[in-house]
Amino acid sequence: MKKSLGAQTILYPAPVWVIGTYDQENKPNVMTASWAGICCSSPPCVSVSLRKATYTFGNITERKAFTVNIPSKKYVQEADYFGLASGKNVNKLSATALTPVKSSLVDAPYIEEFPLVIECKLLHTLEIGLHTLFVGEIIDVKSDEAIIGKNSMPDMEKLKTFLFSPGDRKYYKTGAYLAQAFSAGKEKKGTRNG
Repeated sequence: MKKSLGAQTILYPAPVWVIGTYDQENKPNVMTASWAGICCSSPPCVSVSLRKATYTFGNITERKAFTVNIPSKKYVQEADYFGLASGKNVNKLSATALTPVKSSLVDAPYIEEFPLVIECKLLHTLEIGLHTLFVGEIIDVKSDEAIIGKNSMPDMEKLKTFLFSPGDRKYYKTGAYLAQAFSAGKEKKGTRNG
């Protein structure tokens, strides 16, 4: 039997994305966001929902661009800090000794030390309530060569990322390979699309 938990933002798991932007003075800024995900395949797009009170909200609105930086588990402290401190008051990248890199494709910085980066130009903005949904068209994905797998794509086991659990506010590392997507279900009899 299921127990009702009410209307809550506890979709499990949530990603740990670090959003990179420039402010009005061209200072690189980053913040951690978990209300995020892929939202379209053609054109390739990601979405991230932010409160208007965040420094990053104004930066995206002004610059029309952002990066999604995916940290490996060795950067869990830095990623958490990026969600606690405000770019209005501190240069978070200097405070953590991480390296901002100016994207040559969009008007936003990315973090050199993070193994996977998605460069986005702002495509749509939708005010929802407390949060505003930003849809970014993916212009490029950059990956450290060390995490590229046999299929020339990032390998989850090499990426060693981590996830956020909204209900108990904890981080969890990703696990080992489980099954091949779009194949494992074919072994079940009577499966159908939709």
